[in-house]
Amino acid sequence: MKFIDEAIIEVHAGDGGSGAVSFRREKYIPRGGPDGGDGGRGGSIFAIADRNINTLVDYRFARLHRAKNGERGGGADCYGAGAADIYLRVPVGTVINDLESGQPVADLNLHEQVALLAKGGKGGLGNIHFKSSTNRAPRQSTPAEPGESRKLKLELKILADVGLLGMPNAGKSTFIRAVSSARPKVADYPFTTLQPHLGVVRVDTDRSFVVADIPGLIEGAAEGAGLGHQFLRHLQRTHLLLHLVDIAPFDPDSDPVKDANAIIQELKKYDEALHKKPRWLIVNKIDLVDSKQQQKTIDRFIKSMRWKDRYFAISAITGNGCKELSFEIMKFIESQKIEG
Repeated sequence: MKFIDEAIIEVHAGDGGSGAVSFRREKYIPRGGPDGGDGGRGGSIFAIADRNINTLVDYRFARLHRAKNGERGGGADCYGAGAADIYLRVPVGTVINDLESGQPVADLNLHEQVALLAKGGKGGLGNIHFKSSTNRAPRQSTPAEPGESRKLKLELKILADVGLLGMPNAGKSTFIRAVSSARPKVADYPFTTLQPHLGVVRVDTDRSFVVADIPGLIEGAAEGAGLGHQFLRHLQRTHLLLHLVDIAPFDPDSDPVKDANAIIQELKKYDEALHKKPRWLIVNKIDLVDSKQQQKTIDRFIKSMRWKDRYFAISAITGNGCKELSFEIMKFIESQKIEG
């Protein structure tokens, strides 16, 4: 199934039914009085989060959602039936905004969480409500209310504890394969990852965290270059970002320090809050560096980056350092959840 994380839809709630103007007319009961019933309520439209859905692909094709109108009121005190509500099932992590105003409508981050998207119109009152000692034969009723209509933008933001950043071929997919059971595509050419992947990293029987891998970023991503900028929203809910850097690129003209700084700048351009998230530097592919020169190469890189936060040196392909890193990530996430 194709991964779709954006969709634009229209929702139209049902109008209410009109109230009735009617009088009781039966044999032996002259002037029976008003008996016009109320109109029914129009159907409303709701969104409900479902953890069994992981894409918005259904809403790329079904863009218009319209609830039915309420029935009109009738005589003999008959009230119109209300219309059925419509529930749109969306993935957990879906953010819904009004397309025209940009105002937030709902943030569905819990399973079975429900949000009202468009409210159905209220039914009109029948003339039975207007009788009084001075108005024995009322001929007025109230009109029904129209249902709400709006255009909405749906955006899926994956719920993950850890997000992976890096240039294409930095080894993000290899890393997620090394620490979890996820199996994203791995190959020796750029942009092998074309959509986000989630992996559950289990460090103990009852201790685990979720890591998200997105397509690699390149310089100019914030302006639309490459693929990764389309998926950066999936990192906005994470507790920690891991910035993977290829310490031994095959291209002799490639500069790991320049590439790493370019990623940091693109992150800052895209979202200042995302840029300020806790971020660890992960020096990857140390297996390609001569064992005698490994520590010198890592120290030189960290010094050139002027990096002051935590960093780790690993080899995702061999698994060297991945287990220790996973335990440190677990400790950090647990501390964040306790503080939160």
